[in-house]
Amino acid sequence: MPRTISMLFALALVAGLVAVWWTRPRLTAPERGRRLAADLGCFACHGPGGLRGAANPGRKDRTVPGFEGDVMMFADDDAGVRAWIRDGVTPSRAASGSWRRERDAGAMRMPAFGKRISERELDDLVAFVVVSSGELEPADALAKAGLRTAERLGCVGCHGTGGRFAQPNPGSLKGYLPPWDGPDFPELVRDRAEFDQWVREGRSHRFREQPLASAFLDRAVIRMPAFERYLAAGDLDALWAYASWLRTPASAPGTGR
Repeated sequence: MPRTISMLFALALVAGLVAVWWTRPRLTAPERGRRLAADLGCFACHGPGGLRGAANPGRKDRTVPGFEGDVMMFADDDAGVRAWIRDGVTPSRAASGSWRRERDAGAMRMPAFGKRISERELDDLVAFVVVSSGELEPADALAKAGLRTAERLGCVGCHGTGGRFAQPNPGSLKGYLPPWDGPDFPELVRDRAEFDQWVREGRSHRFREQPLASAFLDRAVIRMPAFERYLAAGDLDALWAYASWLRTPASAPGTGR
């Protein structure tokens, strides 16, 4: 009997370790950066998600820049974004007397985070800001059309800018909506056929036929919609082209501009 109990205990322990491994978060650099930005207080000035800056009296532009659309007015490329985060200013701006006077006139100034974060955390923050800016897009026309289609269908509302963030989803297996460029994606979507099933029906046939998988999908707060009746001719081809581009080195921040 003691031996049987020991075996059962060992099996339970292995099962528990497998469950922990299977459900562990596997976050991408932009998502890690988004979470770190929240922890560092970046959204206090740059607004929710970094998309709507707070008022900044004294400045001509009157507001703290948001990351979407505004950030590239201040930084020309990824290296500029890195300098802003690390030093609070890019070298070219620091050398400009008129820019320094404009900065000093404002109530708020960008802090320098270089001594507060590691190099990896800096990489993650740069990835978050660059992806949030919307500047990183595929050169391929079909993949770019896929991004526009994802925006039109509302996919980026749940999956974030470019489908690249892991928004919270209570009740789901890992507690978040999987980004399309992350390691969870190929486990959910094995091939083009499954991709089409997810988009058309809101669930792949493989997951529909697995009781445990279906149970997690059913209990999640946010569930994948069925887009069948909202699709136009060519939409699935375009979406697949964009999702495929996201899984290439060209989609990584630092390579696209």
